[in-house]
Amino acid sequence: MKDCLLPAPAAQTIRFDAGRHARAKLGFVLLATEQTVQDDVVALRPPGVGVHFARAAIADSITNASLAAQAELLADCAATLLPDGSLDVVCYACTSGSLVIGEERVFAELKRGSPGATPTSLISGVIRALRALDARRITIATPYLDEVNQREVEYLEAAGFEVLSIRGLNLERDSDMVRVTPDYIAEFALAQDHVDADAIFVSCGALRTLDVIGEIERRAGKPAVCSNQAMIWDCLRLAGIDDRIEGYGRLLATL
Repeated sequence: MKDCLLPAPAAQTIRFDAGRHARAKLGFVLLATEQTVQDDVVALRPPGVGVHFARAAIADSITNASLAAQAELLADCAATLLPDGSLDVVCYACTSGSLVIGEERVFAELKRGSPGATPTSLISGVIRALRALDARRITIATPYLDEVNQREVEYLEAAGFEVLSIRGLNLERDSDMVRVTPDYIAEFALAQDHVDADAIFVSCGALRTLDVIGEIERRAGKPAVCSNQAMIWDCLRLAGIDDRIEGYGRLLATL
């Protein structure tokens, strides 16, 4: 048996390149209940960009308390994403979780787990996206309970936005949020529009809003932002990738 074991080639003769993901490597910490974000990220991934995922434990219950408890899990989850240190950006991919915990704490925990990557969060991407679109006065559609909606208003107003209105579907379970139909999401979002609003924001990575964000924007005649669209745009730009992606609103197509 030993006779069939041939010596390995000399190290200096092995040919290496930059690998499949030479342009950038993005890491995402998802909720354990999440069923939408991963598909959206993969669908919009430009060539040469790698996407990698970890999941943080949570019950199928989206409340301020359950989201706050995520803070203690972020570092360990981030540490499982490419521990060779080659990750460029690491993102906590939960809108409500990142605003309940707060960006400063989220960034610190992600940085502790993945020190070589630039940390961001879903609410950070939303804030940057709205500012890039020069949107100050916004209306918001969400699937959340009122307690989460109230935190969202407070957070975005503290960031300098004027929230003209916010309305939620009063859903607690993530497994219900993922089943809201895209056509209903479009109708619900457009019903929240206000003549004085600079943009419509549809909050929550679990909603399949990416499927209809272009339609919402066209019908409203103004910028429309949704969680996963903004997150993907933010992570790509932080990694130095400025590819334009058509069909998902002006944010990804022009900025």
